[in-house]
Amino acid sequence: MISRWVHSAVLAALVLVIAPIPAQADSGFAPVDRPGPALSVPQDQLKAALSCHGDPGSEQQPVLLSPATSVTPEENYSWTYAKAFTDQDRFWCAVTMPDHTMGDIQVAGEHLVHSIRAMHRLTGKRVAVLGHSQGGMSMRWALRFWPDVRPVVDDIIGMAPSNHGTETLKGCGPGPTSCKPAVWQQLAGSEFMRALNSRAETYEGISYTVVYTRHDEVVTPPESSELTTGEGMITNVATQDLCAANTSTHLLVGTIDPVTYALVIDALDHPGPADPARVDASVCGQPLMPHIDPASVDTYLRPLSAIPGLLSTALPGVNLVGAPSVDREPQLRCYVYAAGC
Repeated sequence: MISRWVHSAVLAALVLVIAPIPAQADSGFAPVDRPGPALSVPQDQLKAALSCHGDPGSEQQPVLLSPATSVTPEENYSWTYAKAFTDQDRFWCAVTMPDHTMGDIQVAGEHLVHSIRAMHRLTGKRVAVLGHSQGGMSMRWALRFWPDVRPVVDDIIGMAPSNHGTETLKGCGPGPTSCKPAVWQQLAGSEFMRALNSRAETYEGISYTVVYTRHDEVVTPPESSELTTGEGMITNVATQDLCAANTSTHLLVGTIDPVTYALVIDALDHPGPADPARVDASVCGQPLMPHIDPASVDTYLRPLSAIPGLLSTALPGVNLVGAPSVDREPQLRCYVYAAGC
């Protein structure tokens, strides 16, 4: 059984609906209970990519931060959620993906598998994974193909996640319009997206909170962020459902938006996914999420706004540090398929 937030076209009211939704059947992809493969990324690289902070014995739920396409955890979170969690004395870790989070997301998935396992060993607790854009989707690759990590994950929280790809980017192809590997994989209809969402999108015992904005210009249509199938408990909510005048874009939802922050904290501090009914209406009048130094907004947000996530990585002539552009989507690994390796 899952829960979904249904938006009233007239009153924009939120009504919690509990109903069974059948899993997506796709016999070409691996069954959901098949053990995952050994990690191909060397252990020393996996260990070096994970940075943890605070007391692993903290009473609060530990959080793993997963970054968006084209940014590092430092750029994405050091001035926002990392600072908030430190102020809360919450144990948190961040994983730095290869190639500035522009490389093959199958490799990023292995980093997430290692990070979740390592955090569970450190804390003895089930882990919450919080991510923006690609980072709000990629942890689902780890859950889909490494079922051993599911029992140690409590919450999956995506901020404007690219759960079904985006229809915005149409320019990927051979020649000068080649794209970064992660951009190919986040196009709507990609083989990566077909595999990610095959058979089931969510898993029993895990709470899924999807927060997005109807002003998203990167993940389009914005509602494609939503999750609907599987046995997990799901809250899909747009920031405008709580605050009709909210104007946050894709970048702001994953950084400074106070409505998103309130929903993230609600999910972390309560059993199950976020419940918008628990969020105080006063959040609509806040300019920034708590814990942010206003001076840091200019320091971090201005450079980030010039590189709006995966949108810029597909533009001809843009040469960002990271994976080289390629003229086709990376081939899916053999473990993805029903036939296996």
